[in-house]
Amino acid sequence: MAAAKELPRTGPTVYVVDDDDGMRNALSTLLSTVGYTTAAFSRAQDFLQRFKPDEPGCLVLDVRMPEMSGLELQQHLNRTGSMLPVIFITGHGDVPMAVQAMKEGAFEFIQKPFRDQDLLDRINHALQHDAENRKTVARRAEVVRRLGLLTPRERQVMDLVVDGGANKVIAIDLGLSERTVEIHRAKVMDKMGARSVAHLVKMHLTLSDQH
Repeated sequence: MAAAKELPRTGPTVYVVDDDDGMRNALSTLLSTVGYTTAAFSRAQDFLQRFKPDEPGCLVLDVRMPEMSGLELQQHLNRTGSMLPVIFITGHGDVPMAVQAMKEGAFEFIQKPFRDQDLLDRINHALQHDAENRKTVARRAEVVRRLGLLTPRERQVMDLVVDGGANKVIAIDLGLSERTVEIHRAKVMDKMGARSVAHLVKMHLTLSDQH
């Protein structure tokens, strides 16, 4: 039976996964008291059934749990491409465990006992980090969508404009009239929603940074 406590969704969700009933309930109460939307689980499997990757939030995760450990859950999330920031908490932490967690991409590693404010600060930072990551992904997706509106010729013109080519040079490179290049360039700017060449270059760099 899943031990879960949820509040109405009003923003990012702070997930708590800890098999210690006392710690899990204490964390849920703390987070709810300061206004976070929370969802708490005693087992990693229960969390995975509830978790939706497209929903913003962060995960406060115990390391040592039966069936699936916190580190194993983190590895599972990594394999599925999750961007959810993970804050590990443990009463049994040691340096090798912390190093492994951080190598796997953990956002923070905090050892019990800890001050409530220290944990809340880390959660706040994790949620900010998650929000920025999601904005970046959304921006890239929008650039890709707009790029799909370009014709092959317009894509050629865009690439040359981004490289700093003047209309006259682009016209020579593509065997077009300068007026035709101007028309293609205007369409590129319109379809890409670029306010300036500098803005177009920035969007192009967004595509280059995709992994």
